[in-house]
Amino acid sequence: MIIAIDGPAASGKGTIARQIAAAYGLHHLDTGLLYRAVAKALLDAGHSPDDPARAAEAATMLDPERFDENALKSQSVTDAASVVAAIPEVRQALINYQREFATKPPGAVLDGRDIGTVIAPGADVKIFVVASPEVRASRRTLEMRSRGEMVDEKEVLADLLRRDARDSRRTAAPLKAAPDAHLLDTTHLGIDAAFRAAVDIIEAVRAGRKRR
Repeated sequence: MIIAIDGPAASGKGTIARQIAAAYGLHHLDTGLLYRAVAKALLDAGHSPDDPARAAEAATMLDPERFDENALKSQSVTDAASVVAAIPEVRQALINYQREFATKPPGAVLDGRDIGTVIAPGADVKIFVVASPEVRASRRTLEMRSRGEMVDEKEVLADLLRRDARDSRRTAAPLKAAPDAHLLDTTHLGIDAAFRAAVDIIEAVRAGRKRR
């Protein structure tokens, strides 16, 4: 079983994806980490994140087994990752890895922005997670402060809105819901309620297939 979970930053898709993978015994891939790793490699080497050739080269050299997630979630890497993700050559370089991961037995849950539309358009279940920008900014601010980062919530909100615009308008795999994706609005849902809502969607899809 392949489950695609897409949505904008801080919508809750990553948390939901991890819990779904654990509940169903599936592999999990946070595809955003791939783009963050490319961005970090460029920054560490002193290169600009909008350099297509160097970014594509960095993408081909990635070793996901060696990722340091905490280092990949700094604000500088976050900002650069959104730029890197808009580069078609980078997305192309990472497609095969993501598709191979999706087909690993017994199945996988992938979360990102183009899973249901580009990476796994044939996924068994597609969920598009959303939440209001204000709620997402509040969540991201709490997350960043928990890591010791001093941030202003208004600035976090402005950054999220800029990322939403950049991700939605890019020509390469823009952020958008697949036509057959199920919308899950987590604005007023806590973690447990959001997880249960996702499970309800998955089970409804599976039940529908069994009735055919």
